[in-house]
Amino acid sequence: MNGIIAGLLLPFLGTTLGSACVFLMKESIAPRLQKILTGFAAGVMIAASVWSLLIPSIEMTGKEGLPSIIPAIVGFMTGILFLLFLDNIIPHQHIDSNESEGPRSHLSKTAKLVFAITLHNLPEGMAVGVALAGVMEHNSYMSMAGAIALSIGIAIQNFPEGAIVSMPLRSAGNSRRKSFLMGTLSGVVEPAGAILTILLASVIVPLLPYLLAFAAGAMIYVVVEELIPETQEGEHSNLGTIGFALGFVLMMALDVLLG
Repeated sequence: MNGIIAGLLLPFLGTTLGSACVFLMKESIAPRLQKILTGFAAGVMIAASVWSLLIPSIEMTGKEGLPSIIPAIVGFMTGILFLLFLDNIIPHQHIDSNESEGPRSHLSKTAKLVFAITLHNLPEGMAVGVALAGVMEHNSYMSMAGAIALSIGIAIQNFPEGAIVSMPLRSAGNSRRKSFLMGTLSGVVEPAGAILTILLASVIVPLLPYLLAFAAGAMIYVVVEELIPETQEGEHSNLGTIGFALGFVLMMALDVLLG
């Protein structure tokens, strides 16, 4: 039980600590640092999708050949389409953009920023939840250490994400306290999504391979749609690539060594 609680709370703790940077740093993040941090987050999410979600999804089927990868293919594509659907029906706005996405609305820019962050964090919460559910229901294929490694990896990449959220909000004229609160609240969806996924997976055990791949597809969508384009825009794109490599290697090492 302690492992489950730790797995649920670690990513949220990472976001909270990152958001607290608004009390310690200047009112904005240097563009070069933001490139590195965004690339790092993308690298962690890609590696987690492969080693912590897709590979266990394939192994969990207990089959060989084409039947072994069907749940991974179906779940992955469903995760991509689900995030694409949410991206088009929820009004949101990214931190580095002045244009809103999704349907038109009269929501404030701050509210749209929060929705964008929620869309980003939802797949991560689902990933942690389905990994923990996999431990509870199929511990021969997924270990608690592996699930905790995933939580640690997401917590590490949530730290810079928390800073990337709270610092621009401060620069936009919000108080440090409000910027910290908004940054912290952006991470609430992760433990909430994880708990919901655990409850769902524990009831529908045969769907676990699909759910693992679904979470992977959702995370990959965020990386391809948002993070990688952000690292390649403007100057210093090579720093984003370096950050990606560091995040990928770190998450791969965590999963292999702890899993």
